[in-house]
Amino acid sequence: MSHPHPELGPPPALPKGGVRVVPLGGLGEVGRNMTVVEYAGRLLIVDCGVLFPEDHPGVDLILPDFEYIEDRLDDIDAIVLTHGHEDHIGAVPYLLRLKPDIPLVGSTLTLALVEAKLKEHRITPFTLTVKEGSREKLGPFDCEFVAVNHSIPDALAVFLRTPGGNLLITGDFKMDQLPLDGRITDLRSFARFGEEGVDLFLTDSTNAEVPGFTTPERDITPAIERVFATAERRIIVACFSSHVHRVQQVLDAAQAHGRKVAMVGRSMVRNMGIAADLGYLHVPDGLLVDAKKLGDLRDDQVVLVCTGSQGEPMAALSRMANRDHQIDVGPGDTVLMASSLIPGNENAVYRVINGLMRLGARVVHKGNALVHVSGHASAGELLYCYNIVRPRNVMPIHGEWRHLVANADLAILTGVPARNVIVAEDGVVVDLVDGRASITGVVPCGYVYVDGSLVGTTDETLLKDRRILRDEGFVTIIVVRDSNTGKIAAGPDIRTRGFAEDEAVFDKVRPRIEEALEDARRKGVEDTHQLQQIIRRAVGGYIGGKLRRRPMIIPIVIDA
Repeated sequence: MSHPHPELGPPPALPKGGVRVVPLGGLGEVGRNMTVVEYAGRLLIVDCGVLFPEDHPGVDLILPDFEYIEDRLDDIDAIVLTHGHEDHIGAVPYLLRLKPDIPLVGSTLTLALVEAKLKEHRITPFTLTVKEGSREKLGPFDCEFVAVNHSIPDALAVFLRTPGGNLLITGDFKMDQLPLDGRITDLRSFARFGEEGVDLFLTDSTNAEVPGFTTPERDITPAIERVFATAERRIIVACFSSHVHRVQQVLDAAQAHGRKVAMVGRSMVRNMGIAADLGYLHVPDGLLVDAKKLGDLRDDQVVLVCTGSQGEPMAALSRMANRDHQIDVGPGDTVLMASSLIPGNENAVYRVINGLMRLGARVVHKGNALVHVSGHASAGELLYCYNIVRPRNVMPIHGEWRHLVANADLAILTGVPARNVIVAEDGVVVDLVDGRASITGVVPCGYVYVDGSLVGTTDETLLKDRRILRDEGFVTIIVVRDSNTGKIAAGPDIRTRGFAEDEAVFDKVRPRIEEALEDARRKGVEDTHQLQQIIRRAVGGYIGGKLRRRPMIIPIVIDA
């Protein structure tokens, strides 16, 4: 269970006329956003995203736990997607594997990005395209969609009207008053909803600890211009493959400085192609070139836009830093890392920066220039929203525990009674009954790992073994036992991997193994598994005391 209420059990039946909210991801973490809303036996899902692994060896993605809804797939009226970032849409293919005909509801760009992902999974979805001002009846949920400003175009908040109460879910948003695409967060609608009555306000918490207002996107244009004006050779820009606004700024700067642009990386090429086709990305004629034809241009005529701003090991930028890419970075090249650091990625990002600088490149990043701004509302903006909406109950969403608490404190400062501010985590059930929100129980809500082609079979025990193998190495001990006498016929043969010490250091442990096995024989122990455990204890005790290591120990007993 991933929740702070171990004393709670499963929730009771939802009272008639009540609305139930169950977050299956995104609370207590940054990513994996998914919220289930229930009324009168019907379900509406808002977002279905992934979390990227940190210390999870071999894991590709982390999904929300679908166990709570697996037996109720026929009760789901729709999946509403607030915007096209991976932490909000990345798990959609895995949910639709369970029931492919669940309708997807979202804006034009959001659905286009989802459909491209689903095509790779050979799923053709049922979709309903909405835009700001749209109002759709999805089962008992009357949904009105509202424009919000974020770091990707076409983001939407959703106002859910039900007979049991009204919910306003912001999704990810900020209040940039001079956005690059001219599309501001619709505070007039927020105020209108406040007048109508918002019984539960679920609002983005990611920047709740940051005072003031988030810096406008256009404020970073001068920094980008300086990079283009001073770069000697190639410019390599790394950013998220969905950050259309940032790529647009790079394209505009390249056009102004007479450079050609090549997109590098499958997701970057795919997403920017979709954005351009739909009119969200404006590409001047003749500006884009194929990366394979860069050899025809001088280095000072080239801009590369690639993935890898978070230090992902297989992304283009990391491979350039490791000299494992067709593009050789060298002296005179300028690398612009146009993104913020996602918590947990710091070491990976700085490794890439160091690697690039070691090759002679100049690296411009958020630590030394204003080259990125957040896509999330800071404390000043959240206060503004609370004062406009005047919600009866508040449930902070989308953030780690510290973000949720900071957001809750802001709500209380604006006059929301503390008893009406619900700080919950994934799996914690919140019921809205007679205008009052309260925690009523918990549901199973663990991590579900995508591990190569497998989904849901990898668990913490396996990951613990992988961490031990990675950090401590392993020792294999092979003993051949005479099946008639029970005595050792051959061995112990000891082999190691991941040890700096010579294998001769284990010569002293062989007598211990022989003595332990002989003692077991005298006591009549014949079970192979028990003998393996005896060997494991003997070797583990020696290695722990002598080498201060805790490797994986693999004993093998063979009867002959």
